[in-house]
Amino acid sequence: MSLPRTPLPERPGPGAPRERLISGPFLSVTVTAFFFFLYIGIVLVSVPRFIEEELGAGEFGVGLSVASFAAAAVFARPFLGRLTDRFGRRALMMAGAVMAAAAGALTALATALWHVLLLRAVMGLGEAALFVAASTLIADLSPANRRAEAASYFSVAVFGGIGIGPTIGEAVLGDDRFATTFLVGSAFALVTAFTVLGVPRRVDRTAAPAAAKAPLFHRAALWPGVVLATGIAALSVYFAFIPDHSREVGLAGSAGLFLVYSAVSLSLRLLAAKVPERLGAHRTVSIALVTLTLSLVLISSVAEPWALWLGAAGIGAGMAFMYPSLMANVVNRVGDHERASALSSFTMFFEVGSVAGGLVLGAVGQVFSKQAGFFGGAVATVIGLVVLWRFVVATPTEPEPATAGGLAPTAS
Repeated sequence: MSLPRTPLPERPGPGAPRERLISGPFLSVTVTAFFFFLYIGIVLVSVPRFIEEELGAGEFGVGLSVASFAAAAVFARPFLGRLTDRFGRRALMMAGAVMAAAAGALTALATALWHVLLLRAVMGLGEAALFVAASTLIADLSPANRRAEAASYFSVAVFGGIGIGPTIGEAVLGDDRFATTFLVGSAFALVTAFTVLGVPRRVDRTAAPAAAKAPLFHRAALWPGVVLATGIAALSVYFAFIPDHSREVGLAGSAGLFLVYSAVSLSLRLLAAKVPERLGAHRTVSIALVTLTLSLVLISSVAEPWALWLGAAGIGAGMAFMYPSLMANVVNRVGDHERASALSSFTMFFEVGSVAGGLVLGAVGQVFSKQAGFFGGAVATVIGLVVLWRFVVATPTEPEPATAGGLAPTAS
């Protein structure tokens, strides 16, 4: 027995002419995302040290901060798809940028862990609003047969910001300039409230049926989202623990590791953006998950600088194709009027993975060791591989896996 699915939109065949992808609005969205995720990258490297060094809350406090950010975003995601359709993509992106900037600036005044947890929740709401609206707009602006490629280019901005942000954060932070670092990060978030003005107010490629009302949670996002969550859980524990672990192993800091991660990931996303649609989501994401697993096992088992450098490169390679492949899988299995709902549901799993990485793997790191936390991330990616091949439905342009369980692919 197979689950009912929304009828697939028509898609051009392999020999169809390639429509134009890069446009002014497309570039505006990516520039906005880049500046916003510079802010996220600065926060990633500064908040864990602030919690451990200034507030004395330890690894579990770091995990709670990740979880509070993610939990707030998860709570908001089911409603963001409808808000995006009602008020427009640009309005949601601007609102998210302003919320995140304000929360980052106020973190400079925090004197207790609960202050940070509350402000991290506000940051989570802001990030969710901006990311849902931006990723939906990218899908709106992309030809149906180039959505994985478009997501690859868009994610260059996202992960480029996350990769470069920590370098800026550590340079400003030094030994203890926490307040200055939070204010600098907020300035980048505030810039995006202006760069977003280059984004169209609305993009209506196809009019939705008058009676159609997209669900708060779209079922097409479930299993691809679970796979994404396992990879994000692994990445979250890496981001949370590597700043301290790198110092324990003998490095001066983690900025270089973030740069290697970012350089590898971005290079692959730029130079091999067409690979996900050629190989299909199952093969591409399988390679990504296996690479993540091996990299985390290496970091967990070898406490040497070379292992951290090699692991950072492996994690960058593993993360390069996961989101673009899975995002295209989701979007290409829903109608145009359900796109915002499907993407808000799918991107929710970024935060689901962050909660798992922050709470479960954070607790493992606190009770046992950071190395145990990294190994837990490897276990999560193995689970993702099993879910991918057992439950994720293939889209018409990729090879379909063998029927598994009760969730077989159905003909369109």
